[in-house]
Amino acid sequence: MDRIGPVSASAVDGSVRPLSEAAGSIAAMDVTRTTPPRPLDVAAVFPQLGPLARPAIRLHPRPGSPSPYDSSIGAPLLWPAHQPWLYCDKWHEGPVSPMLPVAQLYVRDVPLLRPPGRADLLQVLWCPFEHPPEYKPPTKLFWRTAADVTDVLAAPPEPSEVEYDGYVPEPCVLAPEQITEYPDFLELSRELQQQLSDVSAWQAAGVVVDGSYAIAPQEFYGCELSVAPGWKVGGWPPWGLTDPVARFCVACGAAMSPLLTISARGPTGSGAGTGSLTCVTSGGSSPVRRPPACLPASAPSSRRRRRTRAATRAGP
Repeated sequence: MDRIGPVSASAVDGSVRPLSEAAGSIAAMDVTRTTPPRPLDVAAVFPQLGPLARPAIRLHPRPGSPSPYDSSIGAPLLWPAHQPWLYCDKWHEGPVSPMLPVAQLYVRDVPLLRPPGRADLLQVLWCPFEHPPEYKPPTKLFWRTAADVTDVLAAPPEPSEVEYDGYVPEPCVLAPEQITEYPDFLELSRELQQQLSDVSAWQAAGVVVDGSYAIAPQEFYGCELSVAPGWKVGGWPPWGLTDPVARFCVACGAAMSPLLTISARGPTGSGAGTGSLTCVTSGGSSPVRRPPACLPASAPSSRRRRRTRAATRAGP
């Protein structure tokens, strides 16, 4: 019989230490982040979830100095020297803005990617300003064949201003890890939502629900068993700020699946996943939880606050 309940921070990672202390005890290239085993096989308890399982690859970014030949976040891209750099010229009060590297993913590191033709490299860039109507940074995606790039652009242009710090990723190396995800609670059928919310349904399968989850067992599903937080490829999207919104291809009308999830709070996400979906860091010392990496967690209260790029890139 399985017993479920809240998982304490100490049960997951032993202790919580500041970045300066953690960095002193963990060598960057020896760090591996892993997702602890799930408390139970939720598809065995609720078989209707089985067909909804999706593979995902958590990227586990951590600060580093990746080269254009590495999979990375916020780092130099394998960009051909002869190809003009991308600029954004819409909705800007001043000069046009060079787009910023967000992610570079080689298929060898992230095999869930399904590139067209001979391509084996995905590059994602965005404008560091919010644009209407959704007030998000517009993005551009490129598929490349790495072997075709023989002369790499040495110094891409940099914007003189950005909207706020959170739109300038810090350079990070990756430690990809494949997991299995199930849909966000909000994406499930009404029938499944009712079953997951009924403590007697868990008990009928031999699962003893205790602790704070006893009055809301669906929260156990959401926090421990469904969608992993942080940067990832594939899997299911997280919801909460809005209800689920279906996305369709503008060219053919087919339903679209998530390609890349970009987390504003680094590898551990925000709020959800505080238990079995929270990654732990190991390598050279006892596991510790690392602070959010790559995208600064804080953002100014004013949407139109401007900062120089030099200020936003300051840090470790």
